[in-house]
Amino acid sequence: MAKLTFTGGIHPYDGKELSKDKPILDFLPKGEMVYLLSQHIGAPARPVVKKGDSVLVGQKIAESVAFVSAPVHSSVSGTVKAIEPRRAVSGDMVQSIVIENDEMYDEVGFYPEAPLEKLSKTDIIDIIKEAGIVGMGGAGFPTHVKLSPKDPRKIDYIIANCAECEPYLTSDYRRMMEEPEKLIGGMKVILKLFDKALGILAIEDNKPDCIRIMKELTKNENRIVVKALKTKYPQGAERQIVYATTGRKINSSMLPADVGCIVNNVDTMVAVYRAVVEGIPSMERIITVTGDCIARPRNYRVRIGSSYRQLVEEAGGFTVQPEKIICGGPMMGVGIFDLDVPVTKTSTALLALSKDEVSLLAPSACINCGRCAQVCPGRVVPSRLADAAEHFDEETFLKYNGMECCECGCCSYICPAKRQLTQEIKSMRKIILAKRKK
Repeated sequence: MAKLTFTGGIHPYDGKELSKDKPILDFLPKGEMVYLLSQHIGAPARPVVKKGDSVLVGQKIAESVAFVSAPVHSSVSGTVKAIEPRRAVSGDMVQSIVIENDEMYDEVGFYPEAPLEKLSKTDIIDIIKEAGIVGMGGAGFPTHVKLSPKDPRKIDYIIANCAECEPYLTSDYRRMMEEPEKLIGGMKVILKLFDKALGILAIEDNKPDCIRIMKELTKNENRIVVKALKTKYPQGAERQIVYATTGRKINSSMLPADVGCIVNNVDTMVAVYRAVVEGIPSMERIITVTGDCIARPRNYRVRIGSSYRQLVEEAGGFTVQPEKIICGGPMMGVGIFDLDVPVTKTSTALLALSKDEVSLLAPSACINCGRCAQVCPGRVVPSRLADAAEHFDEETFLKYNGMECCECGCCSYICPAKRQLTQEIKSMRKIILAKRKK
């Protein structure tokens, strides 16, 4: 039987052996905690506390102010120290709530609203919204919005993105190995919202142990199936995983819901389970701390607002000074210059590398080999788009479907001329999207 996959893609070194076989450790932060008020797509949250207030673990410290927004909860107990701009991973200064951690971790008390079988669909959406859950594997789209499509009756598939195709990242793998019941529980919660939908656990076939566990736990579930996907980057990209699991196609102007699909990643589904079944808001996530510079690479259960610097120290610090530090993975992560930035709901990994190989490359002229087009999952011609982007030729860029680029980095990876194709295209897409927003 043909393996479930998509056209294009690459097979980079994945580096997962550094952390995949080590159990998750709990990380307890110390001192100052920083909670960005914008950890999601949409309107920033609005503070509901002020300087000097005492707070508890699980207490709401900022409320959503629009439908596309999400509240923020304290992950520690302590005292509000300030409400002021703080540096984010992106380098921007973002309005934040700063809390001095008293290291007592006193909780507000977590109680589910009611057993799942007694909750209505509206109840479930309201709980997810109040818990501040956003997409924890991508751009941070508020989950209650994603789970509220125009016509719920047209949703045929709920897809759990368990591919984890990004090199070095193993947080989803460890979560599936250690807490598979919570992932399946989150799927059951979401399926309660959509009467005819089928739940799909989409797992790359380089995780046979996860596939085996999930199949065993769902063997008696008539609304949940496990699908093994071909291991290939970017198998976990939204468009690619929808096509690989259902055969349905979407483009840059569509959402998965337009073809009857909803996609959530592993941590998001676990957060849904914890909120609805256990009464716990979104306050923590699993983060992979890895790379050849990290003394003890592994996955940590990290409270939102923690400092990356403390997290690196927990992992044993650097064995050598890294040339490159990335928030996320090497393909789609963001390079950072300062470890004194906070963990947010969308943080996935911290990667420290001894060599910045990209900076050593000297780009040369395109040799028209066509390799970038062969590996492009968006089925565009990256070299042509990059040329248009370099000359700010918006008309040509749009003519050759530049907005269909998913910014996965496959073209830059494969280019023998070492052109930074993805960066050029990404910059042009940002310009066009900014114009459209205006």
